[in-house]
Formats: sequence, structure tokens, C-alpha cells
Amino acid sequence: MRAVVSRVSWARVVAGGERTGEIGPGLLVLVGVTHGDGDAEARWLAAKVAGLRVFDDDDGKMNRSLAEVGGGVLVVSQFTLYGDARKGRRPSYVAAAPPELAAPLVEAVAEGLAAEGVPVARGRFGAAMRVESAGDGPVTILLDSARAF
Repeated sequence: MRAVVSRVSWARVVAGGERTGEIGPGLLVLVGVTHGDGDAEARWLAAKVAGLRVFDDDDGKMNRSLAEVGGGVLVVSQFTLYGDARKGRRPSYVAAAPPELAAPLVEAVAEGLAAEGVPVARGRFGAAMRVESAGDGPVTILLDSARAF
């Protein structure tokens, strides 16, 4: 699994004209799933995001986690994280998992974050979504479970 994690002042997602998820200060997490990913990768990603110390402490150092600052998470599926644009001009998405594998794993990440006590909002899997956010920092981290196992 891959995730792009951005610290935000706020974030929201709109699908089909309907706001499906919204958070105040916290993390916007774009999640991509590849072939062979499973529950272990989803658990790893949820725990990693929940524990990331990317929020400022009283000394202005990034030393606090979501739980410590009371932040929320907006989880949005993002198959394009597995786009390969090394050849040509049109990315290939063959490394992205099919929806029947990816959807439950993206949901498992969201559920894992909720189990860590983090308020979670979600996008709508497979929908054309408009994701809006106000970056804070900016702080953006790339996580890849392939480098963790």
C-alpha cells in the first residue's frame, strides 16, 4: 500500500455534489492499493498514520501525533498512486489493485485508524471526487508498505 499523508488545517471531499467527508485540523490520507496487499499492510498503514509525529509541540518541533493534538483523518482512495509514467505520456495503472481488492483494504485502513481512537472521515470509493484542503506546514509524507515488510 502507498499513502500520501498531508497535514492540513481542514480537508473535505465532495462526490456527486454531496460532501462525503470533512475534517478540521489533522491529516489528509490518499491511499493506493496494489496486487498482493492485504490486512497486514492495512494494519501497518493505519498504525503508522496514527502514530506519525508531524504536529508541533510547545517548542515548535514536530513531536506530536494525531491523538495528542486531537486531530482527524480524511481517508480517500487513490489508485493513481500506482501510476507508472516512466514510458510515454499516459501513465499505466496495471500495478493498482482491482476495486474488489482495493475497496475493502482502504476501508480497513479507515477502520484501523478509528480503532486507534482517531476521528475518521472518508471519500467514496470509485467515485469521481473533488478533494479540497488547506495544507498546514506544508508537511507531506509518502508511506509505502513495500519498504516496511
